[in-house]
Amino acid sequence: MESFLIKALQLIVSLSLLVFVHELGHYMWARIFGVKVEKFYLFFNPWFTLFKYKPKEKPVKEGEEPKASWRDTEYGIGWLPLGGYCKIAGMIDESLDTEQMKQPVKPWEFRAKPAWQRLMIMIGGVLNNFIIAVLIYIGMTYYYGETYVPFNEAKMGMNYSPEAKKIGFKDGDIPVSINGIQLKDIDPDNGDVKMAIIDKKKDKVMKVQRGDSIVDIKIPEKFVFALNKDIEEGVPFMDYRVPVIVLETQPGGAEKAKMLPGDHILRVDTVETPEYYSFKAELQKHKGKTTDITFERNGKEITAPVEIDGNGLIGIRLTPISSIYKTVTKKYGFWESIPHGIKTGWETLANYVKSLKFIFTKEGAQSLGGFGTIGSIFPNTWNWGAFWNITALISVILAFMNILPIPALDGGHVVFLLYEMVTGKEPSEKVLTVAQYVGLFLLLGLLIYANGNDIYRWLIKPFLN
Repeated sequence: MESFLIKALQLIVSLSLLVFVHELGHYMWARIFGVKVEKFYLFFNPWFTLFKYKPKEKPVKEGEEPKASWRDTEYGIGWLPLGGYCKIAGMIDESLDTEQMKQPVKPWEFRAKPAWQRLMIMIGGVLNNFIIAVLIYIGMTYYYGETYVPFNEAKMGMNYSPEAKKIGFKDGDIPVSINGIQLKDIDPDNGDVKMAIIDKKKDKVMKVQRGDSIVDIKIPEKFVFALNKDIEEGVPFMDYRVPVIVLETQPGGAEKAKMLPGDHILRVDTVETPEYYSFKAELQKHKGKTTDITFERNGKEITAPVEIDGNGLIGIRLTPISSIYKTVTKKYGFWESIPHGIKTGWETLANYVKSLKFIFTKEGAQSLGGFGTIGSIFPNTWNWGAFWNITALISVILAFMNILPIPALDGGHVVFLLYEMVTGKEPSEKVLTVAQYVGLFLLLGLLIYANGNDIYRWLIKPFLN
């Protein structure tokens, strides 16, 4: 019970911060362009409000034209922690308040402003979410540094790209040095490894440990051009070989086969899969089929038939390399942390976008979760490092999800604004209202489905097994 409360508290604090930051983005740009914000609320407040504050309005001098001010806004906290809202005068939003749209246009209304200003107001929340994620990554880089596995601790060696193998590298080789310079880790910012790949002017020699021997591998001039094909396909020059150890199961074949956290997968069918890439390759050969998979549990081998879905997945999360091999921590100065944090933010966004393709599969849809699933990724005990890392990830996800071209989301408003900017024609009030209804219906359905999955997995499914 205590761990549940800690997870729930972390989830509420994280989402409260991110919702506030998101709505603040809309509020900031509205104020910059002189648009009146009627309400600014953290959490929703159907029927009643926990707290609200309306500043005393500043008297307007006779003959002076009224202007939008921070005093126009009612600030409050609702009781339903599913988000928040910023009600902007002169626009059709999730409140579906169309009465004000029947009145003459006021200069301080959203609809009175140029399309490009309205566009900035609408994307302000998304921008804020991404910026706060980057700031968190910068702060974490500066405070915690970066944890990595040194080459000499990676006992299984490295996997190499097809082009790297053509010049003599073999899977399992452990990098030692380049032209006498000792190599420590695979950090992409490592100048020695980078120079070995991109140097176009002279040959280099990398020494690798292969079994009990040290082998010299010549890296040719302009080797970077030979790697272009691998790079375009997202295949790194080299990557760690890691044993396949289950961290947790998700809906899919592994769960049905009763796999448990800590199980070490050894074979797919009769083929040895000592590390992740060989395991992944074998699953691809058997996708859409049920195949025997052998795994080790407490020193005993177990073989069970496992369903492999059409994407070659069985529904497991793998134990991270940092929990398998000994790690060291690299520290960054303040100025070094900035580009590293920005890079981490973009990589997190790119990886999340790539992962979305799995949602459109049967297994992906089944794995969708609501607030319970989000809360479950927080640790059982309060850990600031984990809290900020997860918060940054959620912030990136919120930024991307909100910019999707779905009515009722920021992205839906952006689509209509871009249409107006291109054609010079504003969508009618009827179109905007219908779009809001459709968007709210879709979002409500998704919310019910995702949280319904959580209820089924944790409250109903255990009694069916």
